Amino acid sequence: MTVTFDDILAARDRIAGQVDRTPVRYSRKLSQLTGAEVWIKFDNLHFTGSFKERGALNRLLQLSADERRRGVVAASAGNHAQALAYHGGRLGIPVTIVMPEGTPFVKADGTRAHGATVVIKGLDFSGSTEEAHRLRDEEGFVFVSAFDDEGIVTGQGVCGLEFLEDAPDLDALIIPIGGGGLIAGSAIAAKAMKPDIRIFGVEAAMYPSFAARRRGEVARCGGQTIAEGIAIKAVGDIPFALADPLVEDVIVCEEADFEKAVAFYATLEKTVAEGAGAGGLAALLAAPERFRGLKVGLVLCGGNIDSRMLAVVLNRELVREKRLVVYRILGDDRPGMLSKMSAVIGGLGGNIIDVVHNRLALDVPAKGAEFDIMVETRGEAHADEIRHGLEEAGYALRMG
Repeated sequence: MTVTFDDILAARDRIAGQVDRTPVRYSRKLSQLTGAEVWIKFDNLHFTGSFKERGALNRLLQLSADERRRGVVAASAGNHAQALAYHGGRLGIPVTIVMPEGTPFVKADGTRAHGATVVIKGLDFSGSTEEAHRLRDEEGFVFVSAFDDEGIVTGQGVCGLEFLEDAPDLDALIIPIGGGGLIAGSAIAAKAMKPDIRIFGVEAAMYPSFAARRRGEVARCGGQTIAEGIAIKAVGDIPFALADPLVEDVIVCEEADFEKAVAFYATLEKTVAEGAGAGGLAALLAAPERFRGLKVGLVLCGGNIDSRMLAVVLNRELVREKRLVVYRILGDDRPGMLSKMSAVIGGLGGNIIDVVHNRLALDVPAKGAEFDIMVETRGEAHADEIRHGLEEAGYALRMG
């Protein structure tokens, strides 16, 4: 088992002209924010919205004529699925995809739109993989792993090759880890081109499979993460063997880190990232001191996020920044109370978004009422100014 730089060069030539070469750009805003010199490879701009196209196409092009006729099956939360479906359709190869329950609608719908058969089976990726193996055995399909396959790893390595060609002075790459195909292939390519480059991985705290395997432990995995694209209970054997000697460290990020990264990509870079795709930035935001002063490359590896989830994440970030604040006010239930509170808030420049007027809470006097007033502010200092203004006006409150 081996993947070499020559293999990656061959994959680049094999897929040339069939997969977009995504742009690499310097981010002035993220550099100012983190103290690192930040370069981003925008793999969210692939036609199917993620880095998976290179590996999927490379693997499909290596099938025999008989294997193409039989078709392929895979288990995927969505990005590998869409890449296989799109390029399988282009090449006339039947594609069946097994997706876990709870897969974002945008990914399932996108896969169907490319002509693949979608089967929803399994509570997680492991359950979907079992079903995909069953279909392989019963239907004669060729199973194409999302990551545990040399052809997939080789194709993903083209990402690292392109990155170093476009930004040869990078000191470090930060790459999300799910099954490990992207970091394995990219690390091989990057190290061949610049041996002293430092490679860092990123995992979700709920699914730290690579980090645990390094320590010789069984990973404790589970839970609903916004980074569902890297919610893998067991890193692939092939990617782990290839990447482990090349990866300096794995940064395990909490959900808030991923949410903040998604929000910053949208608000600062004006681009859409899914949770897993924003993993590199999540790690940089979680540990900026480790990268201060370095030229750092982030692979924005996917942008397939449900619009509803994106809206939730952006609003939650407003709450973290105290630009959306709920003031809970206990007061008398008499005419004009809400008007007076509103006058205080409006007079201080707050914008009232929503009001909930509760007369039935049992910890409120029968002649009283509880008001939950959601206010848009300019930030923490402004939120505190409004709170002080309400207190000075005689209202008993707490901030929500």
